[in-house]
Amino acid sequence: MSIHDNILIKIREMKDSLTPVEKMVADYVLQNLEEIPHLSIKNLAQLTKTSDASVLRFCKTMGYSGYRSFIVSISASLGSMEEPKDSYTDIQPGDDLSVIISNTSRNNIKSIEDTLSVIDKNAVDRAVQVLRQSNRIVFFGIGASGLVGVDAEQKFSRINKMCHTYTDRHSQLTAATLLDKGDVAVFISNSGATSEILETLEIVKKTGATIIAITKYNKSELADKANIVLNISTPEVTIRSGAMGSRIAMLTVIDILFAGVASAEYKNVKKYLTKTHNIIASKNR
Repeated sequence: MSIHDNILIKIREMKDSLTPVEKMVADYVLQNLEEIPHLSIKNLAQLTKTSDASVLRFCKTMGYSGYRSFIVSISASLGSMEEPKDSYTDIQPGDDLSVIISNTSRNNIKSIEDTLSVIDKNAVDRAVQVLRQSNRIVFFGIGASGLVGVDAEQKFSRINKMCHTYTDRHSQLTAATLLDKGDVAVFISNSGATSEILETLEIVKKTGATIIAITKYNKSELADKANIVLNISTPEVTIRSGAMGSRIAMLTVIDILFAGVASAEYKNVKKYLTKTHNIIASKNR
């Protein structure tokens, strides 16, 4: 179950990867939100020109056991819907700087809030446990996702976790071949379809290392093949679709994992953080 379950965000994020029939149901739901809680599964099937089985399959794809639980979630999401002003806002040519500051800040806040609607608490718990028990942690990411990996390496190395981040194809391939059971590979990719990431993923699968994926709430090869999937939500706007779009959400997930490990191992972590803080402070005097 997601930390702050919101089916509307899940549908928005998943829509592009649905089957054509499932997409018909998704489009109708998003365009007719207010009437959905009052429809039977047969009514919705007729209105979407699909079938009862197709609607039920759509509900299960979205993570619900049946139509009733799906409708309950729709009703709850409608009851907590935010005002339109809280939706994502893209940067426009000639925007005043104050507008840019405001919109960028709101978008970043919403990226985090929406991620809480799609990330699974049980998956986070499993990820924290395998990171705690790991012999070694490696982070794989390309471009902006690689920078998130660098941040993760800095955090986990400070609490004495053996870890490293690899951000280019050659280093990723060589690092992947040296992994073993007891190691953890964290793949960071918004789309879950980056060719370099998938190439490395195939090698890691053969080593027996545990695979954690930090990726968009979507159907993707990375999500399908990972042992643990930590979903993020990203805005559908032009300028933010690059480095800004997923970076804030991914960094938040890294912070959650770090805090989870640090909290569970607080006694040792406090000692390590004190040591690393003191050595830096002594060199800056």
